[in-house]
Amino acid sequence: MILTSNSDIFLKMEKILRLSPIYNILQKAEHGERLSFEDGVRLFKSNDILHIGHIANIVRERKNGNKTYYITNRHINYSNICKNRCKFCAFSREKTESGSYEMALEEILEKAMTAVEEGATELHIVGGLHPDLPFDFYVKMIHEIHESCPDVHLQAFTAVEIEHLSQIARLSVRQTLRELREAGLGSMPGGGAEVFSPKIREQLCPEKLSGEGWLQVMREAHALGLRSNATMLYGHVETAEDRINHLMKLRELQDETGGFLAFIPLAFHPKNTELSNSTGTTAMLDLKVISISRLMLDNFDHIKAYWIMLGIKLSQVSLSFGVDDIDGTVQEEKITHAAGAETPEALSVREIIKLIKESGREPVERDTLYNPVRRKRALAQTR
Repeated sequence: MILTSNSDIFLKMEKILRLSPIYNILQKAEHGERLSFEDGVRLFKSNDILHIGHIANIVRERKNGNKTYYITNRHINYSNICKNRCKFCAFSREKTESGSYEMALEEILEKAMTAVEEGATELHIVGGLHPDLPFDFYVKMIHEIHESCPDVHLQAFTAVEIEHLSQIARLSVRQTLRELREAGLGSMPGGGAEVFSPKIREQLCPEKLSGEGWLQVMREAHALGLRSNATMLYGHVETAEDRINHLMKLRELQDETGGFLAFIPLAFHPKNTELSNSTGTTAMLDLKVISISRLMLDNFDHIKAYWIMLGIKLSQVSLSFGVDDIDGTVQEEKITHAAGAETPEALSVREIIKLIKESGREPVERDTLYNPVRRKRALAQTR
């Protein structure tokens, strides 16, 4: 019996990789060189997912070692009433439509306090563009949660919501953000970016804030010291060129501000939307988007697998394809489940740790800003 050393295996892998038509691009990424638009498109048009994923994993480990981050958080979707009716959204309702809802401040506060009692360090608060709720409602919501739960981080309101609130309040975006920050807003989620292509937005969400508008709101937030995430919704009608253009615009803004915490690819779920005839994403596309995002976004520290959309099993696989963050406990997610997601609405800390360890990674609980969270062992084991 002949035993083969690890070095022999890696030499053989390198020889195979050299035969790939995208070898020069992967070499650039491995050596820390910035990829171009043309490089990104070529990667999407290649089916060499194992080699793309291999280099994405090298970049991931160069930035974060063997660590995989998670957070103990809670989602609060305060209302699904929305003046926009995006074709890819199954969550939104008109005010008089069956299934519409809006939470009272008391209910929101109760959910927040319960989450904090259960160990949450972050509340993720988003909703529809409600046509009637006054700006004071949002300021009071953030203020009362912050006063009652001063140690929890409030990540709230997408860039689209902020633009909507600025119109309601008749304030500039910057002043709107200032007032919310003073009330207790800690950072912003990355939702509402969808795909920046004007052509795609005109087709799917013509009433929504433009891609350039989304970027400008984030620019204003970062200028005020508010960090944020970034997203891209993929798997509907966009092209490889649309995806790479989106990633490059995010990369350019990150060069300018350094304000993005993480990038989160969002897999489209078509059920109950106006695009219900779409097949949605495949595992191949999911892994491509994740890996190529890791390679293109060289100035982002973290790539997150949102297990709610991606699925638990593929989220585990993604930890070897560029992902270093598995999101969190979530609790009561409504938006993706309205579109037919079959994942649970929450995971326990114990379940998250298990899936990370099964993937051969080191679980690290973090807060919103990626500071490690230290807990007493007894508390951690009961959650």
